[in-house]
Amino acid sequence: MSKSRKKVARFERRRNRSKTLYKATSDRPRICVYRSNKNIEAQIIDDTKGITMVSASTVDKEIKTKLKNNVTKTEQSKLVGKALAERALKKKIKQVVFDRNGFNYNGRVKALAEAAREGGLSF
Repeated sequence: MSKSRKKVARFERRRNRSKTLYKATSDRPRICVYRSNKNIEAQIIDDTKGITMVSASTVDKEIKTKLKNNVTKTEQSKLVGKALAERALKKKIKQVVFDRNGFNYNGRVKALAEAAREGGLSF
């Protein structure tokens, strides 16, 4: 197995492990985080119905207008976390389960989670 395939296999194992550890219910939907090299996205998903209830991303028009050219990726993640929490509270979602989607809990993922907690979500 090549080095890149091993890396992908490790990532998929981490991703699947985090999904099986934290079961989402209709009372506590799941926050799923995806980060790329440029952007970060987060969604609140109801797994029982299979629908996305709330989402926020650095690509959204509302958040993109708040971003400036010299804003760091960590600060962008904080803005996305706050926006996600605001949108969730409008839909009366207060308790969620955090799914880091295989990404390590540090840096941008941690900043998004802490901003969502400060915004009023509990997980």
